[in-house]
Amino acid sequence: MPDDTDQPDERDADPTRRHDRIARHATPGPGNSLRSWTRAKSPLRVALNYVVIVLARISPSLKLKSLLLRSIGVTVGEGVSWGLESTPDVFWPELVTVEDHAIVGYDATILCHEFLQDEYRTGEVRIGERAMIGAGAVILPGVEIGEGASVAANSLVTQDVPPGATVAGVPAEPMGSDESPD
Repeated sequence: MPDDTDQPDERDADPTRRHDRIARHATPGPGNSLRSWTRAKSPLRVALNYVVIVLARISPSLKLKSLLLRSIGVTVGEGVSWGLESTPDVFWPELVTVEDHAIVGYDATILCHEFLQDEYRTGEVRIGERAMIGAGAVILPGVEIGEGASVAANSLVTQDVPPGATVAGVPAEPMGSDESPD
């Protein structure tokens, strides 16, 4: 009798799935992976990243925000606007790329890591040129936000957003283009 696990999953054929771009690292030692975070990244590096990110989060100057974030490895394009309290990944900021003229809204979070029970995962996040991330949105590791795409406020982005698309919700789903009659 065939085993269902031997059947190909239609999602496996999609090369743009975020899970295909995520590196998996076994938990080193007993307990969950977060308990061993100091083996994954230098505590001194994480502390420095944290201080720089806190300063960037509260700075009203967009130029200073970009300068501070570049100093810890975030790739920041020209004309990028960071809202107050927006937060790139504190462990792996070097995996964040925000392309020219993108907007990262107030209190948005860009995660490039996931600490799990038996492993931790890391993945690059790329926010395309002129893309907009709404206030309070959370972007998960390995996600690519396409050029000119929009993520609505308070959305959880678990998969790629195609160029020009608008997504909203938890998890974020494409918004319909049908307009209701007046």
